[in-house]
Amino acid sequence: MKISVIFTTYNSPKWLEKVLWGFANQTDSNFEVIVADDGSGPETKAVMDAARAQGQTNVRHVWHEDHGFQKCQILNRAILAATGDYLILTDGDCVPRKDFVSQHRAAARPGFFLSGGYFKLALPVSRAITHEDVVAQRCFDPAWLKAKGMPMPFKSLKLRAQGLLSKVLNRLTPTKATWNGHNASCWKTDALLVNGFDERLQYGGLDREFGERLVNAGIKTKQIRYSAITVHLDHPRSYESPEGWAHNQGIRADVRRHKIVVTPAGIDQLT
Repeated sequence: MKISVIFTTYNSPKWLEKVLWGFANQTDSNFEVIVADDGSGPETKAVMDAARAQGQTNVRHVWHEDHGFQKCQILNRAILAATGDYLILTDGDCVPRKDFVSQHRAAARPGFFLSGGYFKLALPVSRAITHEDVVAQRCFDPAWLKAKGMPMPFKSLKLRAQGLLSKVLNRLTPTKATWNGHNASCWKTDALLVNGFDERLQYGGLDREFGERLVNAGIKTKQIRYSAITVHLDHPRSYESPEGWAHNQGIRADVRRHKIVVTPAGIDQLT
C-alpha cells in the first residue's frame, strides 16, 4: 500500500523544516510527502530543496498563488496529485513521532477513516526543538518536555502510552473519532467519493466538515489518538475570525441536516 502524506504550509519555513525532519526519521519509508503550499514565498521552497538535497527525495511541492486563506483548495490540489492509495493528512506545524506513518498503515482498514492525536507545545518549547531533538525523539519525551518548562497534564498520557496500553486507551477514550486536520487518514478513493474539501470554507471546522461527509457516505471511524502521535508547534492564527467560524458552521449544519456527501465546491472544480 503506497501512502501519501499531505500537509499544508504557509510562510512558516522554520516550522516546515522541523516537520520534514520528523518525516525523514520514520520507521516506515514507503510513503511520499506532499507539501500543500497555500501561496508561500521562496523561503518555503528553499526548505524543501534543502530537504531533497539531504536525501528526502520523497518530498513533493504543490503550490498555488497567495489569495488569502485557501487551505481547502490547496488540499484538493494535493489530493489530486497524490500517487498513494492511502492518504494521511496532517499540518505543517505538527512534528510526527517516528512511528507515525507505520501506526496509520497498521490500523488502516477498508471502509474506515482514522483519527489520530497530538500534544500541543508552548511557543518557547516549539522554538527550542532542534534537528537532534527530533532524531533522538526527545521532543516526544515527557521528562524532556517538562525540563523545558512544559506542564504535563493528563493529555500527556498520549506521549507516554506505548504498545498494548495505547490500544486499550484508543478503545476506552470517550473522545469521539473525528476528522482532525492535525492527524487523520483515509483511502484516496473515499476522499474522491465526497469530492474532497469544501472550498467555500475558511478557517474553523473545515476538517471536521470533510469528516462529517465521509460519515454521511457510510465511512466508519476508528480512534488511534494514543497510537499515532504528533507534537503541535505553537503559532499565531491571524486568519481566524468570528465571521469565518459562523460561515463554516452554517455549511456544516446543512451537511448534518441534509446528510450531504458530495460538496458542490470541491475537487471536481479543478479537473
